[in-house]
Amino acid sequence: MTGEKETITCPFDFSEALEFDPVLADLMRRDSPARIRLPYGDADAWLITGFDAVKQVTTDHRLSRAGIVGLDYPRMTAEPIVSPESINVMDPPHSSRVRHLASQAFTQPQVDAMRPRIARLADLLLDEMERQGPPADLVRHLSDPLPQHTVLDLLGIERQEWPRIQESVHQLLVVGADNKETAATAKADLTAYFAKLVEQRRDSPGDDLISAMAAARDGEEQLDDRELAVMTLMLALSGQDTATCQISDITYLLLTRPELMDHLRSRPETLTDVLHELLRHIPFRKGVGIPRVALEDMELDGARIRAGDFVHVSYLTANRDPERYPDPHAIDLDRPTSPHMTFGWGGHRCIAMPLAMAELEVAIGRLVERFPGLRLAVAPEDVRWDTKTIRRFPLELPVAW
Repeated sequence: MTGEKETITCPFDFSEALEFDPVLADLMRRDSPARIRLPYGDADAWLITGFDAVKQVTTDHRLSRAGIVGLDYPRMTAEPIVSPESINVMDPPHSSRVRHLASQAFTQPQVDAMRPRIARLADLLLDEMERQGPPADLVRHLSDPLPQHTVLDLLGIERQEWPRIQESVHQLLVVGADNKETAATAKADLTAYFAKLVEQRRDSPGDDLISAMAAARDGEEQLDDRELAVMTLMLALSGQDTATCQISDITYLLLTRPELMDHLRSRPETLTDVLHELLRHIPFRKGVGIPRVALEDMELDGARIRAGDFVHVSYLTANRDPERYPDPHAIDLDRPTSPHMTFGWGGHRCIAMPLAMAELEVAIGRLVERFPGLRLAVAPEDVRWDTKTIRRFPLELPVAW
């Protein structure tokens, strides 16, 4: 029962290169779910770590994301990152409707049509890096700008607005109590900005993602203005999040593990499979994301969960579950393809996953192809890593060729 279980304080502040957090490693070795205390929020939470149990949490209607709205739920950041109207805190059937409509903008054919734009942006950035000459900071030249430019370009946002949007988005991702007010202001500003943009696109649609999502229909159903504005904010956020970190993280692994780079150079056709294995392996964030709340008493992975209890999952530990991935801590490029949880699972799997994969394929593919002698320009231990946000990524990645 809840009251009988020891609570483990989990700052989840480990950020040594791409090593796995030892606290998470310890939690995943336990026989049953642990009770954890996070840096913010007025309650403890259960932590679910195994692949199948995480899958159950993400698809069980007795565990609600919407139920956390208005509560001081256990979390990593001072200010909750998500808006109450976000798809991330909706439950089916409402979330299913919004996801179905918004995902029409991210079908494989839609993303394939975007790929030339992504490739053009990548080549312009790599041209500039080549012109400047080595050593060059890959984060500044490619990892940071490509996903941001891609998503802002695809959303049809004027180029002069990009720096302001990027700054506000960054403020939302910083951990630390002193950032609470700044983050709240940034979120309000962005929501208001995107609401105005949605209004404009309703009146005069263009060749952009907002117009595509506004035009999406399922019978009489379509996204309303508020849903569209929040969805746009979520996409702008993801443009500075997963793909940005992963371009740097993947490149770091390729440059510090020569056998990985050799494999990719000799078998470029395996690029997508290689990326998926690296995405499975990389601890792309610190700790956990958004919890769910139990709507009724239930048994879960051997634990007795009470109605009102918060439940967190760890996609990082699910990706290292030995029951699903033999020798899970090893990078095995010949591992049979098996879906991982880096983009989430179930009703909250990232709808823009096809776009993120296209960005990674273009970025890593073009980088490896254009710079055959690419290498780290500093010793691996001299690479500086982020310690201030919930993400895991190098602040700079000096490279030479």
